[in-house]
Amino acid sequence: MSKRVVFIVLDSVGVGALPDAAAYGDCGSNTLGNLAKAVGGLRLPCLGRLGLGNITAIVGVPTVACPAAAYGKMAAASAGKDTTSGHWELAGLCLDKPFPTYPSGFPPVLIAAFEKAIGRKTLGNIPASGTEIINVLGEENLRTGFPIVYTSADSVFQIASHEDVTPLPELYRFCTVARELLQGEHAVGRVIARPFTGFPGAFVRTANRRDFSLKPPGRLVLDVIKAAGMEVAAVGKIYDIFAGQGITRHVATKSNFEGIAQTLEFLRTVEQGMIITNLVDFDMLYGHRNDPVGYARALTEFDERLPDVLVTLRREDLLIITADHGCDPTTGSTDHSREYVPVILYGQQIISGPVGVRQTFADAGETTLAWLGLPALGTGEVMAVWGGESEKCRPMTSLPKSGMDTL
Repeated sequence: MSKRVVFIVLDSVGVGALPDAAAYGDCGSNTLGNLAKAVGGLRLPCLGRLGLGNITAIVGVPTVACPAAAYGKMAAASAGKDTTSGHWELAGLCLDKPFPTYPSGFPPVLIAAFEKAIGRKTLGNIPASGTEIINVLGEENLRTGFPIVYTSADSVFQIASHEDVTPLPELYRFCTVARELLQGEHAVGRVIARPFTGFPGAFVRTANRRDFSLKPPGRLVLDVIKAAGMEVAAVGKIYDIFAGQGITRHVATKSNFEGIAQTLEFLRTVEQGMIITNLVDFDMLYGHRNDPVGYARALTEFDERLPDVLVTLRREDLLIITADHGCDPTTGSTDHSREYVPVILYGQQIISGPVGVRQTFADAGETTLAWLGLPALGTGEVMAVWGGESEKCRPMTSLPKSGMDTL
């Protein structure tokens, strides 16, 4: 039977500050560890059985003597701490320098060119929290129809507008215009559409967000898989992050729940290749809003759905669970944090145990290619050992779903 890799990115679920975190203002950041302390402990029995608690200290998720998976953590070799560079590195493309950021807003000449291209003025042009800026400028946006432009500590050009004054196709057109302008020295990682609804004092961002990423400047793991005639099925914002490169089919989602449902659907229809999923709620709804309680609840919900994925895996499948950066909801910052990311590798043929501290996220991509029997990109190293069902631990797929509480 053909081999598959199921690659799930828990957006922003970091496991501790990287050695260079001080350069990013992120000393002490530890998304999982700190939020677990803040809420009095997490209950993640499935992830714990796989070895999550063996990676870093997490209140409520103890270490286990015999984890069911290979586990470790990975450092970012690329500069930066944004979604795009994190995902690109996971897919085997490391960046020598970070994407540009704009702590004082975008240059006036750039904003002028954007306004001329879309035929109207803009509001804002400042770094801001997305929920705060629509509360401050949302009423003026409704009155004038001028879109709100803002950024953050990440390399993003975000455009917010009320759906009643800027229909979604028009907002997406604005983003396409911005993406074409933001090249060269101003080649930000992502242009993001941020539509909202509601009324003054009660504006709410909708799930119709869309990311317009820079095209990857090199070959990806996804390209290698696609060139071999295999499927690369993308779930969530994966298609946008990679600007469609190397992807054979994709589906958008509006929540983590939908993300898992679509992953399961692809597991029913993809015979060979890769299913790659981004679960964005952790980052978008809770990390950036400094909401450890909501973040913890989302982790619990994922842990409760994970057995549905495990029992669907075939003997020839490899499951990789990882992240792209941190976003510690317990710090004063609402931005991403420069952190290690966890990596869990599960399959009936995977030898369980530690894989150590990896020097690049690209090890996840190289492991994917090796599992599928494809040539390496040469940007990382294979980190798991396989070749027979592990004798150390009972495979979790042999347990019924209802048995997960007995782990």
